[in-house]
Amino acid sequence: MLPERSRLVPDWIESYLEATDNTEPPILYRTWTAVSVIAAVLQRKVFLEWHTRIFPNMYIVLVGPPGRCRKGTAMVPVQKMLRDLGIKMAAEATTREALIRALRNSSNMHPNPMTGVVENHASLTIFSKELTVFLGYNNLTLISNLADWYDCDDLWTYTTKTQGTDEIMGVYVNLIGATTPELIQSSLPLDAIGGGLTSRIIFVYEEDKAKKCPAPFLTEKEKQMFEDLRNDLEQIHMFVGEFKFSESYLNHWVEWYMTQDKGIEFTDPRMAGYYERRPIHILKLSMILNASRTNMMVLEEQDLKRAIKLLEFTESRMPLTFIGVGRSKHADTLSRILNFIQSRPATTRSEILQTFYRDLDVATFDIIIQNLICMKAITMERTGNSDPLIRVIPNSPAVKNILRKDI
Repeated sequence: MLPERSRLVPDWIESYLEATDNTEPPILYRTWTAVSVIAAVLQRKVFLEWHTRIFPNMYIVLVGPPGRCRKGTAMVPVQKMLRDLGIKMAAEATTREALIRALRNSSNMHPNPMTGVVENHASLTIFSKELTVFLGYNNLTLISNLADWYDCDDLWTYTTKTQGTDEIMGVYVNLIGATTPELIQSSLPLDAIGGGLTSRIIFVYEEDKAKKCPAPFLTEKEKQMFEDLRNDLEQIHMFVGEFKFSESYLNHWVEWYMTQDKGIEFTDPRMAGYYERRPIHILKLSMILNASRTNMMVLEEQDLKRAIKLLEFTESRMPLTFIGVGRSKHADTLSRILNFIQSRPATTRSEILQTFYRDLDVATFDIIIQNLICMKAITMERTGNSDPLIRVIPNSPAVKNILRKDI
């Protein structure tokens, strides 16, 4: 714990959102980018003693359609802050071997304030505005390594091509990246969706930018706010030791933990693995949110409530990340057609065929429409001109399960 020096901003994340208000990315993108920055600077120097030691690293991926949501723009303001503080970051395009080398070279030491013993940590942040470029395509070994590193093992052993077995002490990998639903399909093998790496990732889904900002220049006030944010981030970077938790935090944790399965229900089976890891995500997020507002390193009830609120709001749109990911060769087209039908009071057979002419022939159209009718997602009403009207069934459970737009 650091002495409670005077912070220049009352809460780092909230002040970051204020400083970046005159930008186009959605607030959820900017919030999780700020969360990732704090996770990056805390490094493996802090922890929460639970059933095992939990560290505040997170895997956060901003997801949305290409060119519309300003995913990369949301990440730009923090990159210089991390470099100024000397935070080790991986190259955006790299090989598995180069990434392991970067992780090994990030090794550093810090004294444990409780024991005085000097401890090793290899803390690395993956900062990738094009996550698919970073991951490659179906790179199973790298995907497996990332899943391993999430748990911050004391010792990670690997085999090199020329030097036999090597070891990295005190692994800590933090990740912030951006991609599209379509690229997730191409970069992750189908069997990885729902388990392994993806269960460890917070997917932050948005469909469009928050607003238009034709003149996104910093005011003098905003420039000063960024200076204050950099100063306070340096304080957060100095944290060393154990996060404690108050009695109020523990009481609310027990209440939430015992009833969380009665909250948001993930009907999409691909979310099952993630669901099992929600408590770990909440504990990590609690540490980050606490560090955002104070140097005391004592988790309070307000930190837990804030973590739950942020995560649940993000989860409500998370299944949209996997639209079109499935074994059926028509899964992606079906979801996009259903989205199109839902966006208007009614449409017609000819309008759908004209809109999706690159993806549909008449035979495929008939298969998809019959599937949606059998799922009780849509109705098709015959008209006198042989061009049937097609509508989404109001409050259809099938539409909720496929698109999750009602949440």
